[in-house]
Amino acid sequence: MEVEASVRLFGGKRALRDRVVAEAEEVGVAKVAWASTGLAALALARCGIENGFKQPLQDLLDKRPMGCLSAVREHEVTLAQTGCRTLGDVRRLPRGGISRRFGKGVLLALDQAYAHVTESYRWEILPDTFCARLELGFRVEHAPALLQGARRLLVQMCGWLCARHCGTTSFTLKWWHDAMRPRDAGDSGQLTVGTAHPSRDVEHLCRLLAEHLAKVTLLAPAGDLELSADEVHDLAGANASLLPDTVEDGESLELVLERMAARLGPQAVKRCVVREDHRQEWVAHWQPVSEPMPRKAASTTEMPQPTWVLREPMRLSVRKDRPIYQGELLLLAGPQCIEGGWWDRDEESGHGRNVVRDYWLAESEHAGLLWIFKARLDDGIGWYLHGVFG
Repeated sequence: MEVEASVRLFGGKRALRDRVVAEAEEVGVAKVAWASTGLAALALARCGIENGFKQPLQDLLDKRPMGCLSAVREHEVTLAQTGCRTLGDVRRLPRGGISRRFGKGVLLALDQAYAHVTESYRWEILPDTFCARLELGFRVEHAPALLQGARRLLVQMCGWLCARHCGTTSFTLKWWHDAMRPRDAGDSGQLTVGTAHPSRDVEHLCRLLAEHLAKVTLLAPAGDLELSADEVHDLAGANASLLPDTVEDGESLELVLERMAARLGPQAVKRCVVREDHRQEWVAHWQPVSEPMPRKAASTTEMPQPTWVLREPMRLSVRKDRPIYQGELLLLAGPQCIEGGWWDRDEESGHGRNVVRDYWLAESEHAGLLWIFKARLDDGIGWYLHGVFG
């Protein structure tokens, strides 16, 4: 990694180095080294030397074996026959002879490693889909123990999602059973985990996966894991507000609900969502938290909406064609005409939900502001009380 441009952002070279070392192990990095050039750092890492700044770069590299640079390693046998053992020995050979015999690649690698020529890097091209596999260091007999290996794959997946500015709403963990298994166990098993909103939060996805694995029984010991991102969506940028999205030292409501649904079952935890519907009775809808949220309903009226809505509209008395509720009502604003629902039908009763209503903002001397409507269809022609303002 070329990190010079990020040194100040992370608080200096030592702080950046410490963070890289701390987080590298989770993605399977075995050795870390740093130097003034990328090839020098790679050569030192292969030799088990971490700090490439404790000595002059030339002195440090000259003592390293030839095989620490890939371009030189290809010709290691031939170079050894000429008496070369280290990179310093190769550098002392005539450059013209090296170029003619081994090509320009060896000289270019040496010059780049010793900072005589500027290094050029190729951008890492990410695949369009994510699927990674991991061989476990031991056989796992209980499903919750799979989380230790699965976490490494989750870190890789979240890094892939972050680079693509995306989040996942569904991912699958698959495991392969050991060769010494019962016949009825099958070759493998798998578990699919879903979220209501796109996420690339490693800790949250780990907690969700742990809840699901706690309810799984392995039919045979598992030795290999595979993680794939099934549904990937664009994810909005981070919150730029001065106010945090989550409560300090706690989880957001979304994360808590998803963990509860994973523990209690997808149908056991529901949330109220608002749909694009002008009919007040059916604007609110309860759905499992694991289902995606519908798009935000658009407001197309300037009429105020009531604080409380009655479960069933209450029919009002009428005197001289004026509605009465604790006295004669004064109509302040309206009408707001609502007509729709001809396509909708109650699944339980089989009745249609078509309504044709004129809503009014009304004032009662004793009850305050009310939300009433005049029905003009089979739901009962007349005046009804539907909501109360706070």
